[in-house]
Amino acid sequence: MALSPGMAASALMLILPTLASAQTAPPPANPTRPILFTNFRLFDGKATTLRDGLFLLVDGNRIRTLTQSKPAVPDGTQVIDCGGRVVMPGLIDMHWHTIIAALPLPVVLSADIAYVHLAASAEAERTLMRGFTTVRDAGGPAFALKQAIDEGLISGPRIYPSGAMITTTGGHGDFRSLTDLPRSGARISSSEQTGGSIVADSADEVRLRVREQFLQGASQIKLVGSGGVSTPRSPLDMLTFTEPQLRAAVETAADWGTYVMVHAYVSHAVQRAIATGAQCIEHAHLMDDATASLMAKNGTWLSIQPFVSEEDTVSPVHAIRIRASWG
Repeated sequence: MALSPGMAASALMLILPTLASAQTAPPPANPTRPILFTNFRLFDGKATTLRDGLFLLVDGNRIRTLTQSKPAVPDGTQVIDCGGRVVMPGLIDMHWHTIIAALPLPVVLSADIAYVHLAASAEAERTLMRGFTTVRDAGGPAFALKQAIDEGLISGPRIYPSGAMITTTGGHGDFRSLTDLPRSGARISSSEQTGGSIVADSADEVRLRVREQFLQGASQIKLVGSGGVSTPRSPLDMLTFTEPQLRAAVETAADWGTYVMVHAYVSHAVQRAIATGAQCIEHAHLMDDATASLMAKNGTWLSIQPFVSEEDTVSPVHAIRIRASWG
């Protein structure tokens, strides 16, 4: 039977969505059997001693039963004898950079972004196997990796992404070279293109950048409130955003039902962030006692990280190359 042009167009409209769906739909996650863990000692994060003689039933990513007597389990349940090893809840890393955890920063800023994401994927699985089942990403293009983990394409921890770290011109995280200036009319930097960090210099720009991160799926927002150690022209004691600019981010995040965390090292940067309603301060290694008391009074969270030496941040492969280059 011959089809009229209208009928053919209608048929094509029905077929194309089906083909598109078949091509883009992620493969179904592999079904997992419930697991019963036996013969282990439990560290629950609260008690000062380990508990034994327990049975732990896990179904998918949920703990179903923790009991002293062997529970009834579904048919097909896998039983794992832990051999007296310690079982504990998954760890949560509150300040993690998914994309830059696997590689030195100069490599991240200069390499093909596809290579960077592949390295981040491998590091995500290593992170999970180290016991971290959840990470809060404190800045960077982690959305694709989060999606791949959530869909079961790769193994890794749950990711709460912040999206691009929002900074000011010349602030920590402004990785532009001097040849990228002036900003007006110039192309955006590679870091901005890939979503590592992004510059905002007014309250309206801050609102725009915050909303862009939420559009991509950010769980919370990361702003830079002071200088940092990885950007050469941002001394630690500098201030970046003004109070109205910080407040614009806090208010916009509140409109989305979430919060802002602020990178800040020195007391006056921490105090400015607290005054604008930021709910979490990152680092704060150089704040004084009065500022710490102010944080406690306002119920502001502190996410503090230990410093590591420069060589600790370099992968073994790159460390060998560096030693070979420098002799």
